[in-house]
Amino acid sequence: MNNAAFEKYESSVRSYCRNFPAVFSKGKGAMMYDEEGNAYIDFFCGAGALNYGHNNDYIRNALIEYLQSDGILHGMDMYTPAKRAFLETLQEKILKPRDLDYRVMCCGPTGTNSVEAALKLARKVTGRSNVWAFMGCFHGMSLGALSLTTEAYARDAAGVTLGNCTHIPAPYMFPELDVIAYMQRMLDDDHSGIAKPAALIMETVQAEGGIYPFAPEFLADCRKFCDDNGILLIVDDIQAGCCRTGTFFSFERGGIKPDMVTLSKSIGGIGMPMSLLLINPKLDIWQPAEHNGTFRGNQLAFVAGKAALEYMVEHQLDKEVQRKAVIIEDFIKNEILPLDSRLSHRGIGLMWGVDCSKLGGDPFSKAVIQACFRKGLILERAGRDSCVVKMMPTLVIDDELLLKGLAIVKEAFIEVLANQ
Repeated sequence: MNNAAFEKYESSVRSYCRNFPAVFSKGKGAMMYDEEGNAYIDFFCGAGALNYGHNNDYIRNALIEYLQSDGILHGMDMYTPAKRAFLETLQEKILKPRDLDYRVMCCGPTGTNSVEAALKLARKVTGRSNVWAFMGCFHGMSLGALSLTTEAYARDAAGVTLGNCTHIPAPYMFPELDVIAYMQRMLDDDHSGIAKPAALIMETVQAEGGIYPFAPEFLADCRKFCDDNGILLIVDDIQAGCCRTGTFFSFERGGIKPDMVTLSKSIGGIGMPMSLLLINPKLDIWQPAEHNGTFRGNQLAFVAGKAALEYMVEHQLDKEVQRKAVIIEDFIKNEILPLDSRLSHRGIGLMWGVDCSKLGGDPFSKAVIQACFRKGLILERAGRDSCVVKMMPTLVIDDELLLKGLAIVKEAFIEVLANQ
């Protein structure tokens, strides 16, 4: 592999390439290929940005047609046909069928920017500065979003004090703890030392935190808690949205309507950068340009995003994800967990993790993903001590390729366990 230019010229901040030291030159569907012609099944999926697969024909063709038409490529927040078509499609195919009424804010083209916008708006609406988030969460790497994110490694790199956030134990951390009652006590007790927040922000599935789906009942309880106490509820659906959990929005299983929803990653359709904040119209009190960004009008992302929504609905990917979720969980239960009693698993939809914390954590899980890479499968790790082997294939992967990838995961576990 010709990696010299990267090693010589690129910053040492690079990360994923350290686990996958190939030069990838092509991608199609659920597959990636390197310069030497080696093929890899993709269970990483651009960290959730490629739900509809690499170079999805329907989405790619829409982009090619738009490029060939000399359509506007950069538009700030000006009106364009591409933006209009995307907004109308989002309303008609996603929001209205779910009885959701949101204004759409186009943010800078990264997920963390939509979180920053949500924080600013929540504070503007309520006049309060504190925000509550759950331990184990990941909401981004810019300073406001990083104040919510709990990973010590990421926080330590900030170089400044991260404040205006109170972290609440996640419901899985202490099974005996009533988290809702805990939060209510913090509000009611004048000696709690905790300020009432502008908002409670949550991922309904903590992905980077180790693949922890929150129970539907807990989601509903959080909605009621926020309603009862005049607190805004923000759902971060940047990684778990766009059908990843088996419904377009991950919060649908709780029967709730958040006050704000952050979207990015696969909302851009085919890896095109885009970030949105969905806002309850009653909260849309922004003044012009109070939050802006040069690339908040990514026209190619609007084109790809519209095509992706059409493709998702036409191919009923929500139902496909629900069906394939059974395949993955059955394989993990029947083929991987029996390899060692110390293994456990968690997941929902096409987002699953095998927890290796009782087998040494980081060194063990790293050995597993490295073995997978040698065998032609790309996947990553998540959670405390990076102990969870994270499986997140594209939503369009066929059953045969899905099972082939899962078989490689099993082979890798067998190999690493044998070398312990």
